[in-house]
Amino acid sequence: MSPTSRPPTVITLSRDEMRSRALAFAKRWAGPQREEAEAKTFLDEFFSVFGRDRHAVDARFEHRVEREARGEGRIDLFWPGKLVVEMKSTGRDLAEAYTQALDYVKDLDPEERPRWLLASDFARFALYDLGEEIHEDLKGFAAGKREPALAAAFTLDQLADKLRHFAFIRDEEQALFQTQPEVNLKAVALLARLHDALKATGFGGHELERFLVRVLFCLFAEDTDIFPWNSFTRVVETSRKDGSDLGCELARLFQALNESPEVRTPRLPAKFAAFPYVNGGLFAERLGFIDFTANERAALLACCRFDWSRISPSIFGSLFQGVMEPVERRKLGAHYTSEENIRRVIDPLFLDALKAEFAKLRATAGKKKALEQFHQRLSTLRFLDPACGCGNFLVVAYRELRSLELAVLHEIYGGQLALDLDIGDIVRVNVDQFYGIEIEEFPALIAETALWLTDHQVNVAVSKAFGRHYARIPLVKSPTIVIGNALQLDWHSVLAATKCNFLFGNPPFIGRKYQSVAQRADMDLVAGAAHNHGLLDYVCGWYFKAARYIAGTTIRCAFVSTNSITQGEQVGVLWGHLLQHYKIKIHFGHRTFAWQNEASGKAHVHVVIIGFGAQDSATKQLFDYDSTGKPSVSSGTANLSPYLMVGSDTVITNRSTPLCAVPELGIGNKPIDGGYYLFTPTEKSEFVRKEPSARAYFKRWIGAEEFLNGTERWCLWLGECPPQELRKMPEAQRCVELVAKYRRGEIPAKGKEDKDRDERRNEGTVKLATTPTRFHVEFIPKTNYLVIPEVSSENRRYIPIGFLGPDVLCSNKVRLMPEATPFHFGVLSSAMHMAWVAVVTGRLKSDFQYSIKLVYNNYPWPDPTYEQRSAIETAAQAVLDARAPHLARGASLADLYDPLAMPAGLLKAHQTLDRAVDKSYRAAAFTSDRERVEFLFARYEKISAPLAPAAPKPKRAKKSAPAKSAEYPTQADLDSAHVYFGAKEDPPKE
Repeated sequence: MSPTSRPPTVITLSRDEMRSRALAFAKRWAGPQREEAEAKTFLDEFFSVFGRDRHAVDARFEHRVEREARGEGRIDLFWPGKLVVEMKSTGRDLAEAYTQALDYVKDLDPEERPRWLLASDFARFALYDLGEEIHEDLKGFAAGKREPALAAAFTLDQLADKLRHFAFIRDEEQALFQTQPEVNLKAVALLARLHDALKATGFGGHELERFLVRVLFCLFAEDTDIFPWNSFTRVVETSRKDGSDLGCELARLFQALNESPEVRTPRLPAKFAAFPYVNGGLFAERLGFIDFTANERAALLACCRFDWSRISPSIFGSLFQGVMEPVERRKLGAHYTSEENIRRVIDPLFLDALKAEFAKLRATAGKKKALEQFHQRLSTLRFLDPACGCGNFLVVAYRELRSLELAVLHEIYGGQLALDLDIGDIVRVNVDQFYGIEIEEFPALIAETALWLTDHQVNVAVSKAFGRHYARIPLVKSPTIVIGNALQLDWHSVLAATKCNFLFGNPPFIGRKYQSVAQRADMDLVAGAAHNHGLLDYVCGWYFKAARYIAGTTIRCAFVSTNSITQGEQVGVLWGHLLQHYKIKIHFGHRTFAWQNEASGKAHVHVVIIGFGAQDSATKQLFDYDSTGKPSVSSGTANLSPYLMVGSDTVITNRSTPLCAVPELGIGNKPIDGGYYLFTPTEKSEFVRKEPSARAYFKRWIGAEEFLNGTERWCLWLGECPPQELRKMPEAQRCVELVAKYRRGEIPAKGKEDKDRDERRNEGTVKLATTPTRFHVEFIPKTNYLVIPEVSSENRRYIPIGFLGPDVLCSNKVRLMPEATPFHFGVLSSAMHMAWVAVVTGRLKSDFQYSIKLVYNNYPWPDPTYEQRSAIETAAQAVLDARAPHLARGASLADLYDPLAMPAGLLKAHQTLDRAVDKSYRAAAFTSDRERVEFLFARYEKISAPLAPAAPKPKRAKKSAPAKSAEYPTQADLDSAHVYFGAKEDPPKE
């Protein structure tokens, strides 16, 4: 070639070669640069990345432009009809470069105006699309009515990922991309709309789900250079506008993606031959034919317009949730975890320790050999998620493990590989180290695909780090995602426990009341050996399975769970069994925090995260969250209890009598009257108007709602009405007759539809019809008594407690203590008792559900001196006195104990009471509720330790007399139609 001859306009480069050039270009030009000294060389080499010679295309440096009223200007690089480039020194304002370049464009000859405008400071790039009509006029830009579209904005080290945006440099077709800084939920919504459009054509079920996963893979692949630039989009765009041939085109493409080069037909059209062989089974199955129309084609094209190159792992869960029916979501308990919450699991489970070990090795003499051994160990780790859903946990764990591997490789090789080494020779961590179990096929498909796509993402990062292109296509290794019921499968058949290192995940959140028949059968299968396992949430099944799986191993586990498994009755059932039979030890815990996820319909739950194993851990971590959700962490060697606090493994179980020498607590009246004895004020007035003599038998009726909010209700109590008086009151007799009919199942409850008539009919209820004036459970007071509402909001600092007189009847929705004194009121109204309640009691949604047998009967009361008792009584009376004037003016207890409306005087009185109660336990002040609870548990163990193990409960006596000590009403009680005060809790639901 003569010195004056030009090289070819375009050097034929493969996509991989261009990526390699881009990576090398980015490494060479990293660091500060000056425009005047380096811009020309920089742009020459930039064109070379694409196999393009700047001279051959007449792209000019320092092109002169005559600007009206401003004199001559010079464009850094001008390619007529194609491109204008304005360079600035590193760190300068790109907005200034953009404005300057656009100013030049306005004064160019209309025929030479470029479509593309690039502003750069060597380290950053901003590419603008001026539009295909830019050569016609600039009136829209000049008037400020139209702005160029920002096609791409990125940094130098991202160039290899953005090459498709510069397809115009190679004279290749370039679509106008609607760029997104992140693939977000709008893209998910597009896929969901595509799903709905296709489903409306009759294409659904398994085939539609697999089709969507394939589309997702193709969208990602063409935006990340697994496929040629815009190749998938062009297949869709070049189909007929009515969509009539698009189904055939996609079927042929999917077939080609599953064919290796040696078996592909030589007659394969070029647009399909350009696609690589993918393998991995994703395109192996032959799907049914889809009859596309213009509507479905437009939905698919809309998906193609998004930039999927920076896809987030959390999108897969959101995608799944976006296309599932809401009812199906609730049934499966599907809640998709945000990446933040995933990191709360995997960081303390294994990532923090591996990073700490790596940091230590970096500082070790002769570190290369030690790092190589560490690197080898990373490639042997095995991870199992037995409720993997769409694979979010596996994806993030894999990405972070590969990120750590990259740091190790960089430390070993210093960012430079010997010529005889390929990246594939040194990368060892792969997707086949990850295992999952998922009950549904669609999310299992997404999990597998997500890991492959994440593998490509991290391979791109390795390519950048070493300046060489690296991709794993065709797919050789695959994750193991087994479709099946995790509570029925043998986990060893998925991954032998001897090969597993870490077990983690987010099992379904399904409360005991919402479990299907099949799910209850699952719980019977895995948890049947645990006493009262019917109380457990579905998530507990994974704890039982995990405990058996990890027995005798060093496997470390962590699950996200509803906070119900660390409070209330479930603690004793679940952890009592796991601690006794499997010697499980808790390694770390995240105390209750509000759930956040990436899905559009966010799950409104509160969760905990528990890390555990069959072996103890030298260091324990406990994460706590304040009211704003901000976390704090404490570390130490002390044991973590199942209540997620420092303490022993003691669990609180139901107790029939109080632990300490205090009065027994019972429940109020349970009429089982269908509402026919209960009246609103208006109903009562109308009844008394008709039957004045009934006035003497009406009493105020108080349940938790009435007690807290001051609602007025009345009860017609005829249980002690002489028969001769009752016979004189026909309206009252009519009520008695209605109650009898209701108990026999002949009529529904008042105000209910007929369909509810048979809801609660059992033999005991029918027998109650023989004494229709009496209640099932009765508490007819003779003196004042203490009242505690059964349910109270967790937002209140204190559960509102108070005294009522004998003229008021209470329902079974409150707890009652007839022998209470101001001392008992004071202790139960204190922060000390509230701290115990918050940890030990169960919840109704997130509200406290005060349990007699679990909370009250196990509470370790103080043993105060006379002076301490007097101080508590005085402070308790001050609380009652502070409330009295507000109650007299019509305020309710709910008003007074609203955290935002609580009167200052009442709050101050409670704080004085808190100090008095605290001092009755110990002289040193308590600094937090957690410290209070830890102290109370230690006291509980001290008090309960001398007590002999509980003897088996004797069989209930069959005497007909009411038994004050009976746990629930006996058959004799039912026969006599009533029981007196002394029932310790509500009888079981009928």
